[in-house]
Order: sequence, then structure tokens, then C-alpha cells
Amino acid sequence: MMQKSMPVLALAAGAMAAGSCPSDSPLSCHNSTAVADTCCFIPAGQLLQTQFWDTSPPTGPSDSWTIHGLWPDNCDGSYPAQCDADRAYTNLTDIIQANGATDTLDYMNKYWKDYKGQDETFWEHEWGKHGTCISTLEPSCYGDSYKDGEEAADYFTRTVGLFKTLPTYKWLADAGITPSDSKTYDVNQIQSVLSKKHGAPVTLGCKGKVFNEVWYHFNVKGSLQDGQFVAAEPDGAKGKCKGKVQYKPKSGGSF
Repeated sequence: MMQKSMPVLALAAGAMAAGSCPSDSPLSCHNSTAVADTCCFIPAGQLLQTQFWDTSPPTGPSDSWTIHGLWPDNCDGSYPAQCDADRAYTNLTDIIQANGATDTLDYMNKYWKDYKGQDETFWEHEWGKHGTCISTLEPSCYGDSYKDGEEAADYFTRTVGLFKTLPTYKWLADAGITPSDSKTYDVNQIQSVLSKKHGAPVTLGCKGKVFNEVWYHFNVKGSLQDGQFVAAEPDGAKGKCKGKVQYKPKSGGSF
């Protein structure tokens, strides 16, 4: 159940050209009957903005988490995947540039990093597996003005915009939780800090006893392109962190 007074994010649409949705569009995962207009409603309506903290090898800036993706879940903990093989684009840099989202691409080159150094392949995976399953990104939702690959550019622009509102490193550092080779931190303390900032519980990911992922959950009112993202309770138990965990520094990471 969604908490009261959830923060609502109405992010700038930027280069996105899809038409605006009605102001009375239902909030995803809160409809009691099926919604016909899936250009203004996302049936797989719990959106997860997922972030990495990679230290081996160190990936991305030393003072920032990096983007993993933006994933649609089915409101019950299950999720769709790889929904349109015909739109599993492999030329994403070209597509993003052609759609005027060069600022998005510049940001991705710094903050949406693959730990193996294969950024473009990583982006292709995230778009093909998750982006193609978001109904409001169907080309038919754009009408006659649709440009090839426009919906993929919108997916990456929206994900980047959302990530910028979720500064995990800063939120933790402001609470005295900073990367360390010697300290450990209680998972409940990390959860308390991030859930208070987000407005709802978050999902914490660990590899063994090493803290390395955060998932922020949202429901959406309207389209992914220009709708409102509302902080939401996770759609099921997903966290893998317990007790005390390490939050290791990114030794040698970029700035």
C-alpha cells in the first residue's frame, strides 16, 4: 500500500515529443478496472529506477552511484521482459543523437556505465529487456510525428532525469554513511536514510555482505514521457541485505 504524502516528481519532458495526457489519468497500480488508453497509462506500472555501486572494478565517478536502468514491474512483483524484438535497437548512440538528446548521451557516458567497459551493449540490454515493455513508448503513441527510435531516446532521457533526483551517494554521505574499507553499516540505518529521502521504502541489494545496489520504486500518473512519478512501496520483498554490511570505496574510480 502506498504511504501518505508521497513525493511526486513531474520531470521536464526535455526533447520528448509525445502528446500530453489528461490530468485525470489514473495512477498506475491503483486502477480498479482495465485502462484502455495505454499511451497514457502503464499497465506494468511499478517503475524501478535502479542504481549500482561497482567497486571491482571501480565504475563511474567515485562520488556517485551509477545508473542500472528503469524497469517496469506488473504491480505484483512479476515483470515483463523483451517485449518487442523488432525494436531491440543496436545503434542507440546514433538514435539518441538523431533525436536531439545529446545532453542525455553525454550524461550516460559518465553515469550509465558498464563495469566491463561495454556501455553501448549495456544500454542495448536495458532498452531491449525493459524499455520495450513500457506501453507509453509504443511508436503508435507518437502519432504521425514519430521519428525512428524516438521512444528509445525518451526512455534514456527520462531515466537520466529521474536518476538526477535520486542522489544516493549524497543522501548517505549527509547522514554520515560513506564508503570505507574498515567500517560496516546497519542495513536498517541505510534503509531509514534512503526511504526518508525517497518517501517510501527502497530495495537494497548486496553481494554477500557488500552493499552495491539501490532500487527506487515509483507508480506513474500518465505516460513515462511526461507523467508524474510517485514514490511507492516495493511490489514485493526483493532486498538481499541483512544485518551489517560493507560499503566499499571505489578506489581508482573516475571523477
